[in-house]
Amino acid sequence: MRQHWGIENSLHWPLDVLLDEDLARNRKDNGPANLAILKCLALNVASAQPDTTISLRAKLKRAGWDDAFLFDMLGHMR
Repeated sequence: MRQHWGIENSLHWPLDVLLDEDLARNRKDNGPANLAILKCLALNVASAQPDTTISLRAKLKRAGWDDAFLFDMLGHMR
């Protein structure tokens, strides 16, 4: 049972809360699968950024506003 909550807290919850995945209206063809991959990629990039003083939501928001921060985040990916 604890393993289930670990998955829920580390992946499903951020997707639901940060990226509003439950409100997604894409239901046709490959759209849902493609967007799910992109959302997981965005969370992985934001999580890899070493600054722990700001939240994942703030990192994603700042990356959308500031190209230098976005390139800094992408630079931390391996």
